[in-house]
Amino acid sequence: MLIQPHSKLLFIGDSITDCDRERPFGEGSGLGNGYVSLINALINAARPQDSIRIFNVGTSGNTVRDLDARWQTDVLNLKPDWLSIMIGINDVWRQFDSPLQTEWHVSVKEYESTLERLIQTTKPQLKGLILMTPYFIEPNRSDPMRAMMDDYSNVIRQLAKKHNAIFVDTQAAFDEALKSIHNMSLAWDRIHPNQTGHMIMARAFLNAVEFVW
Repeated sequence: MLIQPHSKLLFIGDSITDCDRERPFGEGSGLGNGYVSLINALINAARPQDSIRIFNVGTSGNTVRDLDARWQTDVLNLKPDWLSIMIGINDVWRQFDSPLQTEWHVSVKEYESTLERLIQTTKPQLKGLILMTPYFIEPNRSDPMRAMMDDYSNVIRQLAKKHNAIFVDTQAAFDEALKSIHNMSLAWDRIHPNQTGHMIMARAFLNAVEFVW
């Protein structure tokens, strides 16, 4: 596995990462009930000798602006060796569920420039960076929200390539599952997944870091 033994691995994001984690940060039994907890359980079950310490600082409702505002306390001050970022769902969603509140909308240009700055600030202290795409659990790629989400996901793909980060295509992982099952069996609102959906994300993450199953 690419994540070295005795590393500190930090996950930051929105509600998909949060999943009722403990405050001020989740660790151990306080990691929440989502993909972060599943990753922690699988790593500790398969490689207990590696002693990888996992933290969760996901916060429900966050956009990349919110990450920017809490970056010092929730990332830099915790001094992670490895950092996983998954953000963008709310950046897109607010443009659809709150179309008149334009002050809440985060353009793809702002999204990219903010992440670029945060990565540039943090990368020197990291051993590794993992970038996970936002997603919309909708197989119709011409759906307006799915199409916009793909644009924001493409930003993540480009940033991962530019910064030599590990790229986790969560959208592609869901798309593969949707070949066999209906999206409602993964998430009633096409955003907040059930445990099967979270396992799909956990598996995509672990495959990307070359976890041996």
